[in-house]
Amino acid sequence: MLATQRQHRILQELDAEGTVRVAALADLLRVSEMTVRRDIDVLDAEGLLLRVHGGATRASSFSTLEPGFGAKSARETDAKRAIAAEALTLLRPGMTLLVSGGTTTHELSRLLPRDLGLTVATNSLMVANSLGPAGDGGIRTVVLGGQRTPSEALVGPVTVHALDNLHADLCFMGVHGFDPKAGITSPNLLESEVNATMVAASDRLAVLADATKYGTVGLARIAPLSAVSTLISDDRIRTGTAGPGAENLLRQSVGELRLAPVNQTLLNQPPMTPAFKGHDA
Repeated sequence: MLATQRQHRILQELDAEGTVRVAALADLLRVSEMTVRRDIDVLDAEGLLLRVHGGATRASSFSTLEPGFGAKSARETDAKRAIAAEALTLLRPGMTLLVSGGTTTHELSRLLPRDLGLTVATNSLMVANSLGPAGDGGIRTVVLGGQRTPSEALVGPVTVHALDNLHADLCFMGVHGFDPKAGITSPNLLESEVNATMVAASDRLAVLADATKYGTVGLARIAPLSAVSTLISDDRIRTGTAGPGAENLLRQSVGELRLAPVNQTLLNQPPMTPAFKGHDA
C-alpha cells in the first residue's frame, strides 16, 4: 500500500472513530508502528489531524483550531464537488451573490457559469482568483478588504464595513461545522462576524458543507440553522455516517435540505466545468 493510500485510510478511520491508536492502525494497515507514526507526522504537519501520545485525533476536535486552506482543500474533494454542482441549481440570471471563504465555496467558484451576468462579492482571495480577470466579459467581481486568515479569507472591521453597504440576492457560505443546537459555526471570531454580516446582507442563505462537518462546533456562532434557506450536504447524512436521525433533524431545522450523491470514483480527479442548466429552486 502506498503512503498516500495509508494516509487516506487513517483519515477515514479518524472520520469514523474520532481518535485512532498507532498500534491498531499498524494492525489494520499491516505495517510497522514506525511507519504509522511517520504517516501521522505527515498528516499532522498538513493540519489534517492532531498527533497525540499513542495516536491521533481529529483536527476538528478543537473549537478554535483553523487548518490552512491547502490542508482543508485536500479533504472530502469528491463530496465538495458534488455539493458545488448541486449549488449551481440555485442560480438565476443577473443575480448578485455573496460568497464566503472556504474550500467548498472555492470549488463552487470554479464552476460558476460566465454567461448569466452574475455579480459576485467575496472576502475569499481564492474565490476571487477563480472568477477570472477583470474585463473578460464574464463575472463581475467585488473583492472585500480586510485581514487575511489561514483560510485565505479577509476579515475584520474593514470587511464588515464593506458588507454593511451591500445587498445580495443569495449568499453561498462554507462553514467549519453545522449542528442542530449550535447552528453554523467558525473557529475564528473575526470570520464569524463577517459571515454573520453576510447573512444579514442577503435575501437567502445557502450553506455548503459536507457530512463530516455535521456535529462539529467551532468557537463562534454565525447563525442558527433556522436562518439557513438551503443546506446542501452529501448523501452520507442519509446513509447514517452523521448518526441516526440526522437527516430528519436537519429537515426540521433548515428551510430546505439537499443531499448531493457522492461518487467515490471522482476522488482526486480534476473538476470539470459543466454546462449550466436552469432549475427551479
